[in-house]
Amino acid sequence: MPTKDPEYYVEELRKRVATLGKRPIAVAVAAALLFVFLWSSWFTVQPEETGVVQRFGAVDRTVGPGLHFKFPDGIESVRRVPTERVLKEEFGFATVVNVAGERTQYASDKKSFQNVSLMLTGDLNVIDVQWIVQYRIEDPVAYLFQIRESQQTIRDVSEAVMRRVVGNRLGSDVLTVGRVAVSAEVKTEMQKILSAYKTGVRLVTVELQDVTPPDSVKPAFNEVNEARQDRERTINQAQEQANREIPKARGEATRTVTEAEGYAVERINRANGEATRFTAILAEYQRAPEVTRRRLYLEAMADILPVAKALYIVDADQKTLLPLLRLESGQVPAAAAAGGNAQGANTGVQP
Repeated sequence: MPTKDPEYYVEELRKRVATLGKRPIAVAVAAALLFVFLWSSWFTVQPEETGVVQRFGAVDRTVGPGLHFKFPDGIESVRRVPTERVLKEEFGFATVVNVAGERTQYASDKKSFQNVSLMLTGDLNVIDVQWIVQYRIEDPVAYLFQIRESQQTIRDVSEAVMRRVVGNRLGSDVLTVGRVAVSAEVKTEMQKILSAYKTGVRLVTVELQDVTPPDSVKPAFNEVNEARQDRERTINQAQEQANREIPKARGEATRTVTEAEGYAVERINRANGEATRFTAILAEYQRAPEVTRRRLYLEAMADILPVAKALYIVDADQKTLLPLLRLESGQVPAAAAAGGNAQGANTGVQP
């Protein structure tokens, strides 16, 4: 089969187009316009989005997820707003890679974010504050048309409020125990401002990610933190010792007071008993003085003699030394006992 020149095919195509005439071209153009009309009249809204339909630039209606019809482009247009998605703004850092199952990567150039993160505290210290703001779009129409550049407005409001809140607090408070309070206060103040601007945005959370001193003062800051930790440790040890010693001292004091009170009660009861006993003896003595006197004497001797180690009997009529009567063994010889009884009878010792 002979090979024909490409110019031959071009010439044949030109002849066939010329034979069609103007009417078929108009039909083709109309068909193309109809296809474009139908193609631009249908649109799909994703499950997490809300569609805002504009007719000649003015808002006509909002539609939910699904397939919808509208007039073709030029008459109506649609803008999709992620109303069911939680959006996030980062301050002081930027996330480079955030894929499920992989480690999150952040931008390595921190100096480019220092114009946002460096803040002056209430005690004139400089700290580096990184935080995030999460929000949802509640009113897509207000979000699109109430203010210009809604995303940048949220960032500006967040930075302004954060600087004011941090500037009203001590640097040590923001770095340590005051982080939750700072986040809550910033969220409340931001929501008031965004609601006043009618942005159609509802904040979900404001969270401080990382709060650190600048790199140039980190060594001095670490020394201050170590000194504070030492102070807290010393205070805790002293408090622990105080909690141990004070109850012990209180217990001993209570025991001493209780013993003293018991001793006082005992002494009072004993004194009362002795006084009662003395009163009873006095009454008996007044009735029978001689008998009572002898009984008291005998009772006293019964208490003294068993504990006496040596007993000396002195007789005024005795001319020589009397033998020693030893009572250590508790037994008295019969002769000595008889002689003692005779001597005692002769002497007539009286109490």
